[in-house]
This record gives sequence, structure tokens and C-alpha cells, in this order.
Amino acid sequence: MNVLIAAVDFSCVTPNVVASAETLARAFDGCRICLLHVAPPDPDFVGYDPGPQTVRDQLAEKFRDEHRRIHEIRAELESRGLAVTALLIQGPTVNKILEEIERQQADLVVMGSHGHGALHQLLMGSVSEGVLRKSPCPVLVVPSREH
Repeated sequence: MNVLIAAVDFSCVTPNVVASAETLARAFDGCRICLLHVAPPDPDFVGYDPGPQTVRDQLAEKFRDEHRRIHEIRAELESRGLAVTALLIQGPTVNKILEEIERQQADLVVMGSHGHGALHQLLMGSVSEGVLRKSPCPVLVVPSREH
């Protein structure tokens, strides 16, 4: 295995996803971890009109925080001797993960599941289910500790 994508969302399942990715990368000596966080797309008004300054400021602060967090995880894994790349991209989550699988030529994806009920999945969909259905490589879904 050459490349493992660890898709993180900074929820309670993220530490489990990172730990699983680390274990697998160590098992396959020389495997590179690509930490991937997909931020939601811009609201519809962005790109057309400037939108309220407070909304733009909140989005900018959120992106800075996500950037800081993903690089903290990268630095921690690198300090333990692993080869890690950190990516923060924006767009529809499932589509962006699938695009990154192709771009990175990933051998495996590790991602979390929040264990929401059937009603939530019916109304909102599930990122892990969307990736599982369309991924060209194996996907390891790590459950949250709560479920």
C-alpha cells in the first residue's frame, strides 16, 4: 500500500480515524497518509455579491481554525515518524473525497461514521455511505465511540 487517505471532520470520531490510519500506515511500511478535510462549499451569495461582512469573517475564521487543526494532526503524526500530507479543500464532501482518491491514487480510505439514524440518512444522506458506494478503492469506516 502506497497511499492511505484519512478523511477527517474534526468531530468526536476524528481521533479514532487518525489512530486507525496510523496503525495501518505502520503495518504497510512506507505508506503515506493523506489527511483530508473537506469544508462545505461557500454559501450561494459568495462569488456574486460580497455578502455580509460578519458572515465572511466567520467563514474566514472557521477556515483558519480547520487549517490549524489539520496541520496539528499532521505534525503529531510526522513527529512519530510517519509520512503525512494535509489537505483542506472545499466543496461537496462526497465528490471531493472521491476526486482526491483518484488524484492521490489512494489504496485505502479511512473515514468515520457518526451512526445517525435512518431518518437523518434519509433527509441528509451519509458521507461514508456515498463514498462506500462509489469509491474505486477499499473504505474502512470507523464508528464513533458513542455507537
